[in-house]
Amino acid sequence: MSDLYNDIEPNVIDDEMVQKAIEEQFPEDIGKLAKREGINFKDVTELQLSFRNILQIDNLWQFENLTKLQLDNNIIEKIEALESLVHLVWLDLSFNNIEVIEGLDTLVKLQDLSLSNNRISKIEHMDALQELQIFSIGKNNLTTLEDREAAVLKYQDFTELLEREEAQALAQLEEEQAKQKELEYHKRLDEIHNAGSYDIADSKRDEYREDILQLSDALMALEMLIADQLECRDLENRHHEELLEISITTQEKSLKNELDEDLPADVQMLLVDENTIVNAVNASHGIRLLKIDKRESDILSNIYHWQTFVTEKAVQNEIDRNRERIREIVQYIDNLQEELDNLEIMEPMV
Repeated sequence: MSDLYNDIEPNVIDDEMVQKAIEEQFPEDIGKLAKREGINFKDVTELQLSFRNILQIDNLWQFENLTKLQLDNNIIEKIEALESLVHLVWLDLSFNNIEVIEGLDTLVKLQDLSLSNNRISKIEHMDALQELQIFSIGKNNLTTLEDREAAVLKYQDFTELLEREEAQALAQLEEEQAKQKELEYHKRLDEIHNAGSYDIADSKRDEYREDILQLSDALMALEMLIADQLECRDLENRHHEELLEISITTQEKSLKNELDEDLPADVQMLLVDENTIVNAVNASHGIRLLKIDKRESDILSNIYHWQTFVTEKAVQNEIDRNRERIREIVQYIDNLQEELDNLEIMEPMV
């Protein structure tokens, strides 16, 4: 973790800290209601304790149903007191002072673990994490080639399995889309060939060319949106670190009267002392992270609704197809039976 926090008093996680963190996760009106009526820690599934100068992990045993825990950007030295969080699937301990990987044996459901930017020198004590899919260990003290290779190879099977599944799903989707596009392509060609005159055919061709351009723009826009969303958190964390460093440096220069020009009054109010600066920058960072989380939640919600719609539509189409086929079978059998009943049997010749 950055040395910018050295002058701030270290913290240990207590009830007051987690209560405040939970309230900050909600919109302002809901947060006030939660503060007034109290919060049952057993109902909390996500907890964000980033940038709180935490030295020691403690008092999390009440969060029995926690699935996501953020402890990044603190000064934590030891992984401990997490054994009761057995439902945890996402754990961020990046940007701390951790030296040893330990205390994770009970977190058997963990799928995403970030330990980047610590002081870890060896990959160990992770055999219980059989569900782990994402493991971030960059910028540590893995000095030997063997340690670095172990960090990559230890979970290579998980990543290769995910890549294979994604590749198969993508190939199947692309094949289905290609078939659909080919059908639409031949249908439109038939429309052009069946057009009554050259002017109509030319108009149809221009119309379809415009459709292709619009499709290209839409696909590119969606791809850019996905790429930007994936990088949002990394960019925000980097921005926060740089902003905090610049703010501290500016405050020091202000105290020494080394600034080239006078600062506005509202800025000077923030540069009173280091604690004020850190609190202001952290508050701003927290708000932006909440916006990113909300955007991610909206995207996932839209995907779920789309998936539900497609699934329900597919089920309904199958029901309709089945009913139609049964009707055809019944009608066909009735016709055969009617023909059999109307069949005249020739009397045998004497």
